[in-house]
Amino acid sequence: MEHLWSPWRLAYITGGASRGGCVFCNALTDPASADLIVHRGESCFVILNLFPYNNGHLMVIPNRHIATLGSATSDELHEMIALTRDAEIALTEAYAPHGINMGINLGKPAGAGVLDHVHMHVVPRWNGDTNFMTVIGQTRVLPEELPTTAEKLRPIFARLSKTSA
Repeated sequence: MEHLWSPWRLAYITGGASRGGCVFCNALTDPASADLIVHRGESCFVILNLFPYNNGHLMVIPNRHIATLGSATSDELHEMIALTRDAEIALTEAYAPHGINMGINLGKPAGAGVLDHVHMHVVPRWNGDTNFMTVIGQTRVLPEELPTTAEKLRPIFARLSKTSA
C-alpha cells in the first residue's frame, strides 16, 4: 500500500489550527498568514483557503468582522463582488479550470465553517476532479503547495487591480 502524506492538514484535523478569535480577522494581522493573502483591497481581501478543496481555492472576505451580507456596506458589497470577479479571472488565467464554484455559506446548517465572518468561496473545478480518494477516503490530493499557488496569483491580482482602478 502506498501512503499519501499531507502533514499540513494535521492542525485542521486535531483542531490545533484555531488560536482563538476569528480566523479571518487574525489573518489580517498575523504575519504568518501574509503568505496566504494574495490581494488586499480597500475593504476586503483575497486569501488562499488553508484547507482547500482544490488548488487555487480562494476566499474573498470583508476586512470588517460581519456575519451577513445584510450587515455589509455598499462599498464592502461592491468590492466583494469585484474581487470575486478578479478571482475568477485570475484562476482562469493561472489554472484554466473547466468550471468554478462560488458560494457563501451562512450559518452552521448551510455548511459554514466560520460562522460569524461572511466570506465568498471561489473554487476552481476540473472535469473528473472528484475521485475515489475524495468519496471513499475523504481525502483530497493536491499537487501544488500553497506558496506556489500564491506566487502564481499575486501578480495577476496586482495587474487586475491596476486596470480596475
